[in-house]
Amino acid sequence: MILYIGIHVFFLAWIIINRLFLPSLPKQPKLTCEPFVSVLVPMRNEERNVATLIKSLKNSTYRQLEFIILNDQSTDGTQQALTQEIAGDSRFKIIMGQKLPEDWVGKVHACHQLQQEASGEYLLFVDADVRFRPKAIEQSLVLLQRKRAQLLTGFPAFDVSPFLSKLLVPMLHFVVLFHLPVFLANHTKFKAATAANGMWMMFESSSYRKIGGHAAVYNSLVEDVHIARKIKEHGYKVVLAHITMSVKCRMYDTNAEVWEGFLKNSYAGIGRSPVMAFFLILFYFIFYILPPFLAIYGIWNGFYLWAVPYALTVAQRWYIDMVTNQRWYLAFLIPLQALAMLAVLTQSMRKSLKKQAYSWKGRHYS
Repeated sequence: MILYIGIHVFFLAWIIINRLFLPSLPKQPKLTCEPFVSVLVPMRNEERNVATLIKSLKNSTYRQLEFIILNDQSTDGTQQALTQEIAGDSRFKIIMGQKLPEDWVGKVHACHQLQQEASGEYLLFVDADVRFRPKAIEQSLVLLQRKRAQLLTGFPAFDVSPFLSKLLVPMLHFVVLFHLPVFLANHTKFKAATAANGMWMMFESSSYRKIGGHAAVYNSLVEDVHIARKIKEHGYKVVLAHITMSVKCRMYDTNAEVWEGFLKNSYAGIGRSPVMAFFLILFYFIFYILPPFLAIYGIWNGFYLWAVPYALTVAQRWYIDMVTNQRWYLAFLIPLQALAMLAVLTQSMRKSLKKQAYSWKGRHYS
């Protein structure tokens, strides 16, 4: 038990140290010049998100901007909502998405079409369910320039409404700060140490086009990570930043959406490796699902030391929730969060091995 506790203490220390290498967006960004920025938004059946996103875009304090939105063959009221909310603002341009080519992933194709219309020196790809503070764009631009990088990306704070969202979505931050050596991600060209988030990706446009843009990862379900690796392959620099104080996202509104969204990315995110999946399942069972059972057994029998591992897992989760602007009380759900993550990974792997398609927004991907 002492060794088991010691391992959890090490995990907590590692998370705290790892966070130190994740640069934050500057609170008061100071630009020496104002390059033109193209903000690019793919939308497919995003009627519910149009009003809040357009409000965020309009409220941006950065002046040298254009907003290009692609309506990716939506079947809901996305187009009507866009027309109503934009209300003739000349900074906005709406384009209609073309038919999805064979073997392309829908979002990747949408981003590819968006960049063809962009004229900015910098390209900021933003998901439709993102909301951000007025200075977020210039904050990102300043940090990108300060780090002399060609790509800046980050994971926003998450608004988690459905119960399954409370379990799975905050684990994105946990996976990054626990599994990713952030120093290697931000200071080396080591491709395996790469994380990215397609919700918020700012590229230096000439470098983006030199690597082939989104067309270089046309068939990827985890295109954000793969395009970040392409950046590194070409000798460019990627910065994974702490953006939660300025950028927020509500990814899903229903439990079914949460499940389908994570299902399509979970197994692909580990390179479709059954060996990696097996070790992750074993690891999380031993260190994050087992502790509460040990705590209950220990307290019941007077072995109070047995409750310490669970307390340390909560401390790990609480620290991450604190620094990522997440709800602190979700930390106590870490065993259920780990269980949900393994459940979706197992189902995602099963579908992949059986050659069954993943579904998302009316499209199917193998």
